[in-house]
Amino acid sequence: MNQQLQTDRTIPNNKPDIIIRDNEKGTCMLIDVAISGERNVIKKEADKILNYKDLTIEIQRMWNVKTKVIPVIIGATGAVSESFIKYVNNTPG
Repeated sequence: MNQQLQTDRTIPNNKPDIIIRDNEKGTCMLIDVAISGERNVIKKEADKILNYKDLTIEIQRMWNVKTKVIPVIIGATGAVSESFIKYVNNTPG
């Protein structure tokens, strides 16, 4: 179960699946994973980025780190968007 991220103000979408904060580099990644219907992969990816926009701004303000959202959306039959590789390459490890 995802826990809400504690923020100074109420933000409707503040439960990303994974939060990676790198204090040395001053970065934070919000990773959200979802399985979607085949036709909805690109739309779902855009929705995730839009939904976490307010949280991204709030984290940057509170923690003074550069923050980005990394949506990991996979279609029911394994389809991924063209930008999937770009997002996955941004994850550490």
